[in-house]
Amino acid sequence: MVGLYSAWYKNYPQTNMHSFNDIAEWKQIDKIGHAYSAYAESKASMELWRWTGIDRKKRIWIGGMSGAFYQTVIEVLDGFSAEWGWSWADFGANIIGSGMLVAQELAWDEQRIQFKFSFHRKSYNDPQLNARSNKLFGKSTAERFLKDYNGQTYWLSMNLRSFFPKSRIPAWLNVSIGTGAEGLFGANENVGKDDNGNIIFNRPDIKRYRQWYLAPDIDLSKIKTNKKGLKLLFNMLNIVKFPMPALEFSNGKFRFNAIAF
Repeated sequence: MVGLYSAWYKNYPQTNMHSFNDIAEWKQIDKIGHAYSAYAESKASMELWRWTGIDRKKRIWIGGMSGAFYQTVIEVLDGFSAEWGWSWADFGANIIGSGMLVAQELAWDEQRIQFKFSFHRKSYNDPQLNARSNKLFGKSTAERFLKDYNGQTYWLSMNLRSFFPKSRIPAWLNVSIGTGAEGLFGANENVGKDDNGNIIFNRPDIKRYRQWYLAPDIDLSKIKTNKKGLKLLFNMLNIVKFPMPALEFSNGKFRFNAIAF
């Protein structure tokens, strides 16, 4: 929380608790990010509760809703920030992320469809776009990791063997669908203003569009090991998409990526 506050909130003015409607911003990539974060945090918490030997349903509900609780604390920070506000859309995404984990554990006692994430730092040949990215998303890789929606991709990764247990499909093989976006240099449009309302960035020539991916993936949790530490580590790392070739559909066209991450 201290790190997040330093990276995201410290340099912005505070105000009274308030809400705002941001459902149309950033092509909803930030909403998917909220759902993913809640899922990943819930998974980490649930696995730690599993390690304690607690009752199954207690482990699922206490651990599984931890992510939504943590993300709600972040929403409160947003609510007191003059730059943002409490977002019901964000809150709903948090519940969806944690609910996805809880529902699968209750139904199957495993995560057959896993929420995953990948990130690559963006740089541009246009100095103006690099300067805008630094201002919007931060200069450090850690800040970009949290904020740069142009470099983030979110995946739903399905384990085929879990759905077809009698098949000869390798237990570790997943198929994943991913989504991301390009050309986002403002929440709703590629326009930036200073504190006095003067336009300092205006690039309507940069097209804003969503990307879709289809790619194989590796389910690290299916790698057999007798080491409890390794098993826990594999489960934790499984929230990151394994770099693999991918078919991309974006901007009305298909293209093949030798590596998508």
